[in-house]
Amino acid sequence: MNRTTLSLLAGTAALAAVTGFATLSSPQAATTAGTAAELPVERTSLLCPEPSTSEVAETSYTSFTPVTKNTGDDGKAELKAAAEESDGQDQSQSKNKGKDKSKGKKKAAKPVLTPKEPGTPVTGDTSGGDAPALVGTAEGKFAPGWTVQETTEVAAGAGRGLQGVNCSAPDTEFWFPGASTAADRTDYVHLTNPDDSAAVVDIELYGKDGALDSSLGEGITVAPHSSDPILLSTLTEEKQEDLTVHVNVRSGRVGAAVQALDDKLGGDWLAASTDPSGSLVLPGIPKDATAVRLVAYTPSDSDADLKVRLASPSGLITPAGNETLHVKGGMTTAVDLGDVTRGEAGSLVLTPTDDSVPVVAALRVVRGKGANQETAFIPATRPVGTRATVADNSAKGSTLSLTAPTRTATVKVTASAGSEGGEAVSKTFTIKAGTTQNVEAPTPTGLKGTFALTVEHVSGGPVYGARTLAATEDGVPGFTIQTLPDDRGMVAVPEADEDLSVLQK
Repeated sequence: MNRTTLSLLAGTAALAAVTGFATLSSPQAATTAGTAAELPVERTSLLCPEPSTSEVAETSYTSFTPVTKNTGDDGKAELKAAAEESDGQDQSQSKNKGKDKSKGKKKAAKPVLTPKEPGTPVTGDTSGGDAPALVGTAEGKFAPGWTVQETTEVAAGAGRGLQGVNCSAPDTEFWFPGASTAADRTDYVHLTNPDDSAAVVDIELYGKDGALDSSLGEGITVAPHSSDPILLSTLTEEKQEDLTVHVNVRSGRVGAAVQALDDKLGGDWLAASTDPSGSLVLPGIPKDATAVRLVAYTPSDSDADLKVRLASPSGLITPAGNETLHVKGGMTTAVDLGDVTRGEAGSLVLTPTDDSVPVVAALRVVRGKGANQETAFIPATRPVGTRATVADNSAKGSTLSLTAPTRTATVKVTASAGSEGGEAVSKTFTIKAGTTQNVEAPTPTGLKGTFALTVEHVSGGPVYGARTLAATEDGVPGFTIQTLPDDRGMVAVPEADEDLSVLQK
């Protein structure tokens, strides 16, 4: 007996982009798809870690969404304080966090930002060491390319100087080469859970000889709508200068960043490296860097051999004495590159010498000399792609660095309106193959306040970027560096039509 089933496939593409990514829902049966359309994401989530425990910390937040076509007129964005954990939190986590949870839930101060319109930054600030982690959500016209910059100035103590981080999307895996448990370092992994259910996280540490014994990093529970700074030195007894931290989320999702505080060399946020890859680019080394340290790790069982080159303003050059880097499988390798830029803008380009083995990497950069030194970090990053944005720029003290490691490329750089007034301005730049350029980025006409810089790829090869903020106080050259990966504000949505040919007999 024959049975005939008619499957009528109505073409649907449900766009529900969360954390900067698009999720598409469509029937699993065959469809006849047309050309994919590029549409803006509809929802973005960002998480900002607790900025500082220092009573002399001054923190500013800057929120910005670039103007994007085809978003409609509706939408909103909010940045709110994450709720404190309840009294029932595991005691080991309370010790790592270094705060008394015995009083149950605690309402912390809320430096809340509520953007008014895309294209204009909104700022807020707070002071002291009680500022909470923040959870942000943007919808509709505010979602595509939404970025929030957290910048903290610490006048004295461990980590003194300028600390900056781009608030990041929640995810399930992060790599942080460049962390440390050395005696003069105090490093925390900040884990922020934006969801209604608890997240379970493993923190693994890898040093020069491989995995460290860190059983206390297994099965860490991060309560809903909460944040935990985990002190690395509580997870292992080993003191190592260069570590790679692997954050792996068993259930749920979190935002993660490492706060690296040095007793003598200041400190900064270490953002996650891009996913393990055979080739990496670490853009935007300041031209006056006095010391640059490269830290790399491969999760592969195989060793990685990398060609090390510097993309300078005149082209790719090989640092003398550091032509290649050998990274043993499962082990962290570090090498001092000294003042590798020699007074010029530069970016580090790592490529395999033979077989490609996935690697993660980051740079620790030092400016200044003697007692007046400060530190920042540059993780390997994704290219600018379609568009990337960085907020909290000022007319002085901001440097935009762009590199085209393989082919000449053209980009458009737009300075937004100012947070307190001014009109947007755009300029186009051509970056020659194999070079890094500190471009003269535009500033808004009639600027008042701070502004955002948006970089859009126009033509040519891939472009990588970074922005340096600098502010010298009492002779200490405070600075922080943020990379400019693609904002993933657009997603390809395939068109689907009815297909009546799917008949079963």
